[in-house]
Amino acid sequence: MVRQYLGCGAIALSLAAIFPHSAHAVPNKSALALQVALDRAGFSPGVIDGTLGRLTRDAVKSYQEANGIAVTGDVDAETKSALGDLSAPTESVEVTDAGPFQASIPKDAGEQAKLAKLGYTSIEEALAERYHTTPAMLRSLNPGDHFAPGDHITVPAVAVRGAGAGASDTSAETGASEWEATLDKLNVAKSQSLAAQVVVDKSDRTVRVLDAAGKVLASFPATIGSDHDPLPLGTWKIRGVAKLPSFHYNPELFWDAKAKDDKATLPSGPNSPVGVVWIDLSKEHYGIHGTPEPAMIGRTTSHGCIRLTNWDAAKLAQMVHPGVPAILQD
Repeated sequence: MVRQYLGCGAIALSLAAIFPHSAHAVPNKSALALQVALDRAGFSPGVIDGTLGRLTRDAVKSYQEANGIAVTGDVDAETKSALGDLSAPTESVEVTDAGPFQASIPKDAGEQAKLAKLGYTSIEEALAERYHTTPAMLRSLNPGDHFAPGDHITVPAVAVRGAGAGASDTSAETGASEWEATLDKLNVAKSQSLAAQVVVDKSDRTVRVLDAAGKVLASFPATIGSDHDPLPLGTWKIRGVAKLPSFHYNPELFWDAKAKDDKATLPSGPNSPVGVVWIDLSKEHYGIHGTPEPAMIGRTTSHGCIRLTNWDAAKLAQMVHPGVPAILQD
């Protein structure tokens, strides 16, 4: 049984607060191609932003380790060959209406608790999550576009084939469950390799998924703990997975909570403090979960839990099951 999760997360902010409607630098095409290839292979660079930053280099290292290539973080000829064709990192898709959208997400937990859902605030935010990127990156790929329904736009080519090209909620059309529709909207395949072990590495802020032979199946950049709430090192177990969970905010468990804060139950949605999924650990109040702020993954601290982008958390949720060891190490 998945327990209540009381001590993780942070009050959700819209991506618009992180990426205002300003011009974004033109992406490095080779970096964009590399990030898309890594994402497709299951070695996430976090948000696809067209830069060769630390998270992308770490993803390259994990990919090299998994494929028996010298672990350098450099994209050498052997790594390029293993990744395959890097010539088509983008594709054109038609925008569909993913609404209704919320006007805004309040910062206060009590105000969030009054909402029916913590959903997307714009078509750009929904499309950015669907294509594992940022609203600013979408605008750089589509200057002057308003992302209106029917428009054809350029996006990173991470789409799961058969999931549909737009950003709409397909559940009503296909009879799919809300979770299956969420996987479609995040471009996450419903069928994944099964994990024998999950390793959370504090030093490189990475979550790795291993098979029974110890081979790395996937890796994801993560936000892991802080000085106030350090990662609970040790070997734990996964107790269960809560999909599209509500969030039980308890200010007593947050060192930075305001004195006026009361306990509150926040609704589910991609802008929930724990994103679209909570993977419960046998350590009380700790888990692996999504986030409303994918661009901040691996760049900030957390209240002790392990945060991934919503698409990476959803993928991991498809790979694990109760009883899988979760090793949290330095």
